[in-house]
Amino acid sequence: MNTQIEIAGVTFKNPVMTASGTFGSGMEYSEFVDLNKLGAVVTKGVANVPWPGNPTPRVTEVYGGMLNAIGLQNPGIDVFMERDIPFLKKYDTKVIVNVCGKTVEDYVEVVERLADEPAVAMLEINVSCPNVKEGAIAFGQKACALYDITDELKKHAKQPIIMKLSPNVTDIAEMAKAAEAAGADALSLINTITGMKIDIHRRRFALANKTGGMSGPAIKPIAVRMVYQASHAVKIPVIGMGGIATADDAIEFMMAGASAISVGAMNFVNPYATSEIVDGIEAYMRQYKINDLKDIIGCVE
Repeated sequence: MNTQIEIAGVTFKNPVMTASGTFGSGMEYSEFVDLNKLGAVVTKGVANVPWPGNPTPRVTEVYGGMLNAIGLQNPGIDVFMERDIPFLKKYDTKVIVNVCGKTVEDYVEVVERLADEPAVAMLEINVSCPNVKEGAIAFGQKACALYDITDELKKHAKQPIIMKLSPNVTDIAEMAKAAEAAGADALSLINTITGMKIDIHRRRFALANKTGGMSGPAIKPIAVRMVYQASHAVKIPVIGMGGIATADDAIEFMMAGASAISVGAMNFVNPYATSEIVDGIEAYMRQYKINDLKDIIGCVE
């Protein structure tokens, strides 16, 4: 059986990746999961300087998932280069670095720092960050802003770039086309859906930030729909995510048009989830006598 997939000239041993922000930089899960078994480790967001994140409480459980308003807390590119890159180099898995920023210049600084790092196979650009120069509207919520940041980063990046799209838009296909037109090598979606929870007994918001990003199994049908729409709107590969808990979920995304998938919130529920999904995809292929995983990508029209 051939479980290999290729995205923008990069070959992955299988389509199972980790969703940014749910797996640290791999080190945190390495005692539960053999990182060599995964198609790729996608790191937590890395900024040009350390970010403290939002005030607490920052996480709350909701029906079918969770809300988080971590605020992309991270130690910054210096610590990432010194601590996390050497650790990830020990493993036979592809490394995709998620990049965040508050201005285009912030993103460019991180992209340039990573440009000559051979251990980094691809960059995933988190455009759900608030653009401080545009009234804190996320880079990924306006097609023109998404085009501009993609176009600028392509001038500086040496690795292929994946634009991680926000679902909090009117037309996901329009956003996908804007990223493709600006030169994106691939897309990943969906990022979390903005939600809110109120504690009726304490009469206050469950999160200090009031709103947070919803993830978990409850958002899967929305994510599958958006992956289908995006993958049919563009010619570049799509990495699907949003509520994936099992191999069946992963295969559903691939049939909708995803070339690969990322596992997010389920890592908190079951730290072995990614490894189990790798095994489950292979079991499915044996069951249905599928020799090449590529045969199911986009098979549902």
